[in-house]
Amino acid sequence: MTLVFDNNVLISAALFWNSNPSKSLRKARQNKNTILSSQFTSSELRLKLLSSKFDKYISFANRIDFCETLARESQWIKPMERIFVCRDIKDNMFLELAVAGKADLIITGDSDLLILHPFRGIPVITPKVFIDQY
Repeated sequence: MTLVFDNNVLISAALFWNSNPSKSLRKARQNKNTILSSQFTSSELRLKLLSSKFDKYISFANRIDFCETLARESQWIKPMERIFVCRDIKDNMFLELAVAGKADLIITGDSDLLILHPFRGIPVITPKVFIDQY
């Protein structure tokens, strides 16, 4: 399966080992699913995750390692179509990535994305649904 994880899920996965986001990312890796990334989604992830506000949860070095590991493991996609349907315009990049990469699922906890389920035939689900059903 080909998956798009939104950055809030990835940040939670990095910070909280026993969280559903972390379990969903581990399950995706164990099942050898393809995780899609783009320059835009990866840049935003690094910018947010490397913020000093997360220092109390996990070391800077471990956050760097998380980003680098994810980048190595991901399939890189360059979205060509601009999409403007999400109520939070910053979330459109995940839809663009999913369409360009022909994703099977978008995994998010963001209500602005979940409300679009399914988006162009791509299920938009929570980490918990991914864990339980896939």
